[in-house]
Amino acid sequence: MRRLLIGTVTAVAVLLAGCSTRSGDDTADGTSATPAAGASSPAQADFGTLKNVCGPGTAGSSTVQGVTAKDIQVGVLSDVGFTKNSEFPDAAKVFTSWCNAAGGVNGRKITPVTHDTALTQVRQGVLAACKSDFALVGGGAALDGLGVADRLKCLLPDFPAQSTQAVGSDLQALATGSAVGYFPYAGYYTWLLKDKYPDSAQKVGIIAGDSPVSKVLSAQYKEAVVGLGGKVSYTDLYPATGVADWTPYAQTIKSKGVKGLMFLGDFASLAKLEQALTNIGYTPDWIDANSNAYGPAFLQLAGPALAEQHNYAELSATAPLESAADNPATQQVIDLFKKYAPGKQVTYPVLRAFSAWLLFATSARDCATLTRKCVYDNAVKQTAWTGGGLQAPADLSRKDVPPKCYSIVTATAKGWQAADFKPTDGPYRCDAPAYKYKGDYGKPATLADVGKSPADLT
Repeated sequence: MRRLLIGTVTAVAVLLAGCSTRSGDDTADGTSATPAAGASSPAQADFGTLKNVCGPGTAGSSTVQGVTAKDIQVGVLSDVGFTKNSEFPDAAKVFTSWCNAAGGVNGRKITPVTHDTALTQVRQGVLAACKSDFALVGGGAALDGLGVADRLKCLLPDFPAQSTQAVGSDLQALATGSAVGYFPYAGYYTWLLKDKYPDSAQKVGIIAGDSPVSKVLSAQYKEAVVGLGGKVSYTDLYPATGVADWTPYAQTIKSKGVKGLMFLGDFASLAKLEQALTNIGYTPDWIDANSNAYGPAFLQLAGPALAEQHNYAELSATAPLESAADNPATQQVIDLFKKYAPGKQVTYPVLRAFSAWLLFATSARDCATLTRKCVYDNAVKQTAWTGGGLQAPADLSRKDVPPKCYSIVTATAKGWQAADFKPTDGPYRCDAPAYKYKGDYGKPATLADVGKSPADLT
């Protein structure tokens, strides 16, 4: 269990109070996402550097669950009923609308069905998918570990946009790579502690929400900081029900001389803490706002504090939205949203979801006979998956590959911007060291855990 690889929406963010409106987006109906009607003529089937992602064909009948001669039904997990944030259903609608307008996957239209996991109802959502869906694609649930055993029992492949407790589990193809056993932000923290703010290395603080997930994250981060040559001089928890006055926390941070602050919680609470820090006249060298804060809502909530506090976020080698002018794949997502979901916001999790959808669609496209085994096997053959240019290359053939590339953004009074972290490959820097955990934080779930084996997948 750890913070999302991708920064991704952080699991902590939906566990804690004040986290239900990252982007202020309205909710989907939480039941199904019906693709918008395509144009009468086929749409462009290429995405970024990927050619012929979707297109016509003459698919035959099938006895595979979720597959007919005309359709492929897939499930999308989403905590939308709890967060009121419809970004995963939105991404499903936009991608499948575009793909289906081009002819679908070899002539089969993709039908996405949203399973509202509402934070605590993950098992119910997974069990519903087990009864009708071909696979899970482009979604995520903060407590996804609650459903992983059921997913493995029914041999349901998972192509998630994000994963928290289920990272590296069997039959999961995570488009950004799993990095099981490794701290996924080693490059980011090496830059903060050694390159950008070396004086902060021995004065790092961690504040986390008081929940089981964030407590494990806190332990992992503390170990990693020490392993990278730093020292954690202050740790604290805050109540999951929220904090009425953040001033005592701010005063403790000042009294401890914290120069680098990791905040493992919801961005609304972080904004209040930063206002309190600003009010008492204290500015740490840096604050890791984490990828959950990457969006306009945090900027609005933090307000004047942004001029004083130095916020950063690491996007796990996903090209920032601010790079769209120089990154055709990112711009293509923005353009597709304008066409198929006008008014909906493109977010970091949306970019993650699109990479997952592209991985699924191209893997299914390359199957002579569409089966779960074929699609999953095709996905995990990828050794340099980029989502057509949405992210740095990821090796999906192994689950224990530490990430080499990272991208960093900073929050300013003028908005989110690329940080001055000296990228080496486009928007990425690819010199991250590998830090392997020494502590025991659990192991990913396997088919053997539920009495199954890879041979059972057909």
